Amino acid sequence: MSSEPSFNPPYFKPPCGPVTGWRDGEVVRATGIPYAAAGRFQPPVAAPDWTADFAATTLAPACPQGPVPFLDDVLGTRYGELPGSEDCQRLSITVPAGLAEDERVPVMVWLHGGSYTSGSGDLAIFDAASLVAENRVIVVSVTYRLGLFGYLATGTGRPANLGLLDQLEAFRWVQRNIAAFGGDPHRVTAFGQSAGGDSVAHLMATPEAPSLFQRAIIQSAPLGITRGRHKMSRDMGIAAEAVTEDTPMLEVVAIEDHVSQVARRYGLIAAMPFGTQYGHAPLPSESEIEAAWNATAPGIEVLIGHTSDEARLFMPRTRLVRVLRRVPVLGSAAVKAINWAVTEAVYGRAARKFARRHARAGGTAHSYVLSWGAPGNFYRAAHTVDLPLLFGNQQTWAAAGLLTGATWDEIDAVGREVRRLWATFARGEDLGETGSIPGALKYRAAA
Repeated sequence: MSSEPSFNPPYFKPPCGPVTGWRDGEVVRATGIPYAAAGRFQPPVAAPDWTADFAATTLAPACPQGPVPFLDDVLGTRYGELPGSEDCQRLSITVPAGLAEDERVPVMVWLHGGSYTSGSGDLAIFDAASLVAENRVIVVSVTYRLGLFGYLATGTGRPANLGLLDQLEAFRWVQRNIAAFGGDPHRVTAFGQSAGGDSVAHLMATPEAPSLFQRAIIQSAPLGITRGRHKMSRDMGIAAEAVTEDTPMLEVVAIEDHVSQVARRYGLIAAMPFGTQYGHAPLPSESEIEAAWNATAPGIEVLIGHTSDEARLFMPRTRLVRVLRRVPVLGSAAVKAINWAVTEAVYGRAARKFARRHARAGGTAHSYVLSWGAPGNFYRAAHTVDLPLLFGNQQTWAAAGLLTGATWDEIDAVGREVRRLWATFARGEDLGETGSIPGALKYRAAA
């Protein structure tokens, strides 16, 4: 990073071409940088280098997507917050202010969640300023293709896993360019939540992974429903054949909802209809996935876990739970039992198994459970509760129903400790055999 006078905009000289960013309090930002390009339903190629200054001052657009009203209520987000564009393969970089010319700090590459159909790297709720300023790390937020644009093969040869291929290009971009922003390419941590955590796990199955990132934080990945999806994906692919390279963007989004409905008869795995598909580049067949993970395990340290009440995020949307909540005593016990069973089936057992397998294969792994929730809130430690703790910003999280009942001081006190733990891991420091954030999180090394 250039040591320009404070009144000048920050200027960077990465191999991709010169970049001008902007100052924002305790951090410096460079936003909306193209890392890849692709035609519709085409694999990505690295974005071409440039020679003129690139003004990295506009947020990355979101991949086109439909509204998710219940998530807006829970997270306090607003549909249409960012413009939608199929040209969404962009990343944004948040750097601690005041880095010395020769200083190189750990890099954390964020992959957002949203069931592979919603979300975007530059949503306000993912503002990494607190994580960056408090812990002197760099955060790179990646936006990638979703839904029909990125995650469904068809019988006529349309490829799967395009969003995963986008993410690989983003990590390659980071390896080539991040040193110019003050980042250490030898201390890169991939971290993601929900579908983003699932992405991190599946990127680890590619032979290239250990050369792209040395650590992985896998948060609330639905690994319990990633197997046995072939027939469901095939039927969805048939339903998606009507979409062509020329179908208007918003029509594709509308058809995506119909394609999701096709998955309903497949039970629990249909809770996330879109996702990574085995046997399609860059992933091996389902029968070979464990071997692929084992091959890269010695080169990647893992922190994997989930929240104690994952399923509570989705329960208010089910009729059975709405009825049970009105039943005194027994209703509460039944809701608690359903929450435990679904949380274990989709998240818990699979996360612990992943950690044990990783350790047996010669890697280092810790597993955690996050149990903090807003006092008196039905959601408690539900799916997504880790997000306001990691990306603590009182203004952007003010409308989140997930946090009703907690003061910002309470949220931030726990959040600072979670951010510190994540950054400690990203720096490569030893977490020890066990550890905890009292009243909020416990972790242990996998045997």
